[in-house]
Amino acid sequence: MPGMGTGLSADNPTIVAAFHSALFNQALVVLLIVLIVATAGNVLRWAELRQSHQANFAVTPRRASAYREPPARRLLRISFGFIWIFDGLLQGQASMPLGMAPQVIRPAAAVSPGWVQHLDNALATIWSYHPIAAPAAAVWIQVGLGVWLLAAARGDISRLAGLASLAWGLVVWIFGEAFGQIFAPGLTWMFGAPGAVLFYCLAGALVALPTSWWATPRLGRLVVRAMGLLLVGAALLQAWPGRGFWQGKGRPGAVAGQLVRMLDQMARTPQPHLLASWLRTFAGFDSAHGWAVNLFVVVALAVVGTAFLTARRRVVRGALLAAVVLCLADWTLVQDLGFLGGLGTDPNSMVPMALVLVAGYLAITRPATMTEPVTELVSGAGAAGERPAAAAWCRRVWPALTSDPTYAFRSIAAAGAIGVTLVGCVPMLLAATSANADPVLSQAIDGTPDATNSPAPSFTLVDQWGQTVSLTSLRGRAIALTFLDPVCTSDCPVIAQEFMAADKMLGASGQRTELVAVDANPRYTTPDYLVAFDRQENLESLSNWLYLTGSLRQLERVWDAFGVQVAYEAEGGMIAHSDIAYVINQRGYTRYVLDADPGPATSATRSSFAAVLASALDNALRSGR
Repeated sequence: MPGMGTGLSADNPTIVAAFHSALFNQALVVLLIVLIVATAGNVLRWAELRQSHQANFAVTPRRASAYREPPARRLLRISFGFIWIFDGLLQGQASMPLGMAPQVIRPAAAVSPGWVQHLDNALATIWSYHPIAAPAAAVWIQVGLGVWLLAAARGDISRLAGLASLAWGLVVWIFGEAFGQIFAPGLTWMFGAPGAVLFYCLAGALVALPTSWWATPRLGRLVVRAMGLLLVGAALLQAWPGRGFWQGKGRPGAVAGQLVRMLDQMARTPQPHLLASWLRTFAGFDSAHGWAVNLFVVVALAVVGTAFLTARRRVVRGALLAAVVLCLADWTLVQDLGFLGGLGTDPNSMVPMALVLVAGYLAITRPATMTEPVTELVSGAGAAGERPAAAAWCRRVWPALTSDPTYAFRSIAAAGAIGVTLVGCVPMLLAATSANADPVLSQAIDGTPDATNSPAPSFTLVDQWGQTVSLTSLRGRAIALTFLDPVCTSDCPVIAQEFMAADKMLGASGQRTELVAVDANPRYTTPDYLVAFDRQENLESLSNWLYLTGSLRQLERVWDAFGVQVAYEAEGGMIAHSDIAYVINQRGYTRYVLDADPGPATSATRSSFAAVLASALDNALRSGR
């Protein structure tokens, strides 16, 4: 039956096309930002050259005290800058709009306590209601953060980049990763706990620290000890009896252990054949030697973690090498690189963890040198310290920019990166504050409403209270008309709720509209069935709701006039009828014909159709004046 049973797949072409279109349009804004940054950089360069030329200065070197970024901080800033950019590009995958909430966000929270599921449901709802705005925003937020970290090497703007990375990382860790599933019963370091983004947050916090904190090995010792405590705790959890990590699979028919099940699942992920073969080989080995594999992991984590807790340079050096090898092995053989399969959002936890460990070691062995002398090119009129009026003016207006061109260019680039981040933040905030779902969901299921401008078929029926109602009697009001089966338990209740939601969206304009349903069941035509349906769906509270019926002959004439098909399904189990809605303006002209199939009937798709219907009614009110 046309208009019934249509679903919404993750690769729906309407959604994918709208997502790519949004990314393209936002990319044009990003391109504009890049052009502005490039122009500002050229203007600054021109001003420097003009200043030097007008004053007839020779460029002479002088010795000055300059900032040298601590190696550990540089590693964190650059590496996590690239990781954020990589994560942003992963968010641009075509499956993200419709796949992220049901296949990533909700499953991550499914095994966590109810309060965690409640928090994660907030993000899942935003993503489900706004499948174009939310994933597109995530792309630019993360790309912007990455570029910001790469561009800003020092100063407040660099520390602010670290804070922004920390803030967004916490949002992703809490709402997207369900706190890295640390409250889930199957918590294990091997599968990614305590969450990859937690290490992004730690890196952001370290980048945001004042420079003086990097001047001694103390910060590095604090970092490696914290990581050591994490690894020792991971070893205890891995060794905990009864959690399914000590057994492989053993004899045929036996229940497989946690690691074997994880490896089997990852091997089925779309990926290069070589990686899949590695996973299957390791899965076979763990299946036969599960106890030995888990013992090795427990001992390795405990030994490496204990070594880090000592924070002694030589001990940490050896432990670091072992930890990096262990992380890389787990990343390839267990986590399967983390980003394959079309819904991977990051490289998982092992790479970020290894980077934090290396940074901690560098902070111990190579603390910052705060007053390292470097050669700086400055302008002078021959005598040291002599400056022309133009240079003095520049230094009054742009003191930081004119004193260090490299810092100036980096600052301009960082400002552009902030602009790119805002390209994502603004739509995300608008999506988070909007209660109505994106109309594109309804369009993906039912297509766009057909616009028309023809006289609506006339009818005369009775409402649920036995009062005669005709199209003429409704003149002067915009009408949303559909066909519902009063004993239906699938599509019809959903459509009725969508009509009620559309009425709420109209606000005061709803007083000039009429919501009308016509009985679409040839067997149950008496008003008492309509009243029961209204009571069941809470429609009695709507003052502008009419549910019409009549004799079978009268109903058939109305069905035929509006092109509605009504038929008994096999064995008479239920009535099949067209899910269709008409929007008629105050002068009795049909302005829109909508496919009203509710599809999967999620809260997002219901809200989306209601938004489309409300918009069509609002347009009909305007056209009927």
